[in-house]
Amino acid sequence: MSAHCQLTGVQPGFGNHISHSHRRTSRRFNPNIQRKRYWLPSESRHVRLTLSTRGIKIVDTIGVEAAVARIRARGGKV
Repeated sequence: MSAHCQLTGVQPGFGNHISHSHRRTSRRFNPNIQRKRYWLPSESRHVRLTLSTRGIKIVDTIGVEAAVARIRARGGKV
């Protein structure tokens, strides 16, 4: 599963692990990505979205119809 949110576009960040001796090695900060299934009344079908937890809260606020419209406006496939 790709580690990016379809709605907010959040992706992994990159940085360094820093040990006690101050050696640096690369690391990756992954967003909290969840796959969630929503009912889309306008198309009478379920859609499965890959969302961050913040994206899930946005869908709860604006509704699934508006969220799908935003994803499609960004060029995403639903």
